[in-house]
Amino acid sequence: MTRSSTARTRVVVLGAAGRDFHDFNVVFRDDPGVEVVAFTATQIPDIDGRRYPAELAGSLYPQGIPIVAESELQDLLAREGVDLVVFAYSDVRHEHVMHLASRCIAAGADFRLHGARRTMLRSSRPVVAVTAVRTGVGKSQTTRYVARLLREQGLRVVAVRHPMPYGDLAAQACQRFATHADLDRYDCTIEEREEYEPHLDAGVVVYAGVDYERILREAEREADVVLWDGGNNDLPFYAPDLHIVLADPLRPGDETAYHPGEANVRMADVVLVAKCDSARPADVEAVEASVRSLNPHATVLRAESPVTVDDAAAVRDRRVLVVEDGPTLTHGSMSWGAGVVGARAAGAAEVVDPVPYAVGSIAATYAKYPNARGILPAMGYGAEQVRDLEATIRAAVDAGACDAVVSGTPIDLTRVLSVPVPLVRARYELREVVPGGLAASLEGVSRAASATTGS
Repeated sequence: MTRSSTARTRVVVLGAAGRDFHDFNVVFRDDPGVEVVAFTATQIPDIDGRRYPAELAGSLYPQGIPIVAESELQDLLAREGVDLVVFAYSDVRHEHVMHLASRCIAAGADFRLHGARRTMLRSSRPVVAVTAVRTGVGKSQTTRYVARLLREQGLRVVAVRHPMPYGDLAAQACQRFATHADLDRYDCTIEEREEYEPHLDAGVVVYAGVDYERILREAEREADVVLWDGGNNDLPFYAPDLHIVLADPLRPGDETAYHPGEANVRMADVVLVAKCDSARPADVEAVEASVRSLNPHATVLRAESPVTVDDAAAVRDRRVLVVEDGPTLTHGSMSWGAGVVGARAAGAAEVVDPVPYAVGSIAATYAKYPNARGILPAMGYGAEQVRDLEATIRAAVDAGACDAVVSGTPIDLTRVLSVPVPLVRARYELREVVPGGLAASLEGVSRAASATTGS
């Protein structure tokens, strides 16, 4: 079939309910020469089968845009006569990206990765971005640490979190969180609470959603500095005045093996080699050397992630079930986190294997991510997963297998589920190996923010 020279370029955007929507909004939404025929979805459960709503898609898409499972890609390319496929999600091996590219090329479509310049929005306020080479490196505590340094200088800091729109996309277009009541008002998932709640505890307002142009303009109204709180290992959505990237010596080599984490390292102003207190010295040295070869102009700093347990007596000599951040164990590929570190340091007699007691979606998570076995991932993308998480804990307790729960997630789980035994939180913060490095890196941002505000 010969296509008209005036026909719109037919596009599929490969995504995971985040970067894909942003790239559409910034690059494609108002382009009359392009027709985005579908988004695909992976990594996040229950995203496919929905539509990107017309309210967000714009006048060219009065019916919205369908979201289909990435597993249907080959049929989609053939059925829709797709001209161009755009890859728009994160925390995947370079080989994964190129295997997808080969499938698309073989089907006759072009394959594209958008560059940072094309998808980063510019702010009227100074922007500090915190990103990483992989999920689970320590972005959250770093972002909190940076926010504290800036606030100690009297600057108003607003955090903008990488998208996690798992509910009604139109209703989630631009969300502002200032209190814990806002988490309930927006019916936040565990994953969302893990990212927002610690900021709120520190008195920092958080924005998130789907339309990041609108979010930025709202955040600028109350911020001296906009703090981009990255997700996975994705690129910032906003052009940063200072780009801080976390590298992980517990996963040496990942800084050159994952997309778009390697790009983050190459773009970084500061690379923070995290978890130096948990990693082998040789791996710390190897990661630092790798970072310097990728980006010889970046400032390279080292940091630790000390873990404290709220009530060590409730853990000592007890059999404990450990709950860890879900994405860290799933597509982050880790087998343990702060909860395990805290439980062992507090003298737990045993870390109980939850696999025999896994219910529903938790059992399915172990089947898909066998590296998570032995630890309970805090999967909570929706009410059903929260119920399954609670039921798994209760089944282990009812079987007499555990005496307490140690939670390594950044939130108070008792706000969203009931635990029939003592729950002890393991908390982790950032500690610079040589104090003052991040503060020095922030001096230019602080000067620019003070000049803008006239303070």
